[in-house]
Amino acid sequence: MSGRLGTAGRVAAAAALVTGVLAVAPGEALAADTTATAACKLEVGSVTAGGDHTDRVITAGSPATVQQKPSYPDLYPEGLPRLSSLFFNDPVVQGFGGAYAGHVVIGSGLYSSTYFLTEAGEVDRTQSHNFRIGGGWGDATFLETSYPKDPDPWALVNHYSLRSNGTITRWDDKGGFGWTNPQSAGGFAAVKTMTLLSQTATYDTFLATTRGGALYTIRLPLASPMKPIVKRVRSATWQGFETLIAEKCGQYGTLLLGIDKDTGSGYLYAVGHANGAATVINGLGKVPATFADPVSFRRVLQPGDQPLLFGE
Repeated sequence: MSGRLGTAGRVAAAAALVTGVLAVAPGEALAADTTATAACKLEVGSVTAGGDHTDRVITAGSPATVQQKPSYPDLYPEGLPRLSSLFFNDPVVQGFGGAYAGHVVIGSGLYSSTYFLTEAGEVDRTQSHNFRIGGGWGDATFLETSYPKDPDPWALVNHYSLRSNGTITRWDDKGGFGWTNPQSAGGFAAVKTMTLLSQTATYDTFLATTRGGALYTIRLPLASPMKPIVKRVRSATWQGFETLIAEKCGQYGTLLLGIDKDTGSGYLYAVGHANGAATVINGLGKVPATFADPVSFRRVLQPGDQPLLFGE
C-alpha cells in the first residue's frame, strides 16, 4: 500500500481530523452483473440502547446467513446516540489489538469516536474517546462519510448530513484537516433515509427512500457549487425502511440491506447497475436476524481499502 499512511498513523489521523416486506415488480430477474450475489457479504454494526457496539456479517444465499462477531460494551451514554457514520476497522495497530473509528451524533452533538482494543480483544478504556466536534445536530436525520479507494485515503474524504428541513450538506477533509469547505443543497425534505451507493473522483451517489415510498439515486458532484442530479428508481413500496446499508456485489452490482425498525426485520436485495427506472432490483428475502437496535451502520476496513461501490 505505497503512498498510504501507516496503520498507526491512519488511526491517529482519524482521531485528529475530526478534533414491512417490500415488493419487487413482477418479472424482475437477477441482473447479469449481480449473479455473484450468493458470495456477497456486508458487515453491519449497530449501537444498542445501552451504548454498546455490535457487529454482524450477513452473507447472501438461500437463505441468507448471519455471523455474529464480538460486541464492545459501554462506548456511549445510554439512550443518547442517534446517528452513526460507517466505522472502519484497523485490525493491527502497534501495541494494541486493533482499533475502530467513525462519527456519531449523540443528542445534539457531533462526535468523532475512536476506540482501541487490547491484545485480548477487549476495549482499552484508557484509550477510548468520543471527541466533540460541535453542536447543533439535533435536527440531523442522516450521517455518513465517504472514504474512496485512493492512493491517498484522505484526498477525497467527504462527510454528509441530511437535516429535517431537507438540506444535504457536504464537508471535505482535504489534507486531513477536518470538516472543511461546506457545500449545501436543499429540496430533500421528503427523504426518509439514504445510503452511499457509489464513489468516484468526481461525484458521490446515494440511494434514498422517501416517506411516500419512492426510491431515488442522488448524485452529488464534488465540484462547487454542489448541484444534485436526482433520478427516480422506483415510485412506491419503499417507505417501510428506516435504514439502508449497501455493499459492492460483483463488478457492477450492490448488495442492499433494508431495515424496518418497526418490526425489527431486515431484507436483502441485489441491485444492478444504476439506470433510473431501468435499474434491476431482485429481492433476496428476509435476513434471519432481528434488527432491534436504534442505530445501524456499515462496517468497513481501514480508509482506502474498501472497494468502490457501483457507479452510474
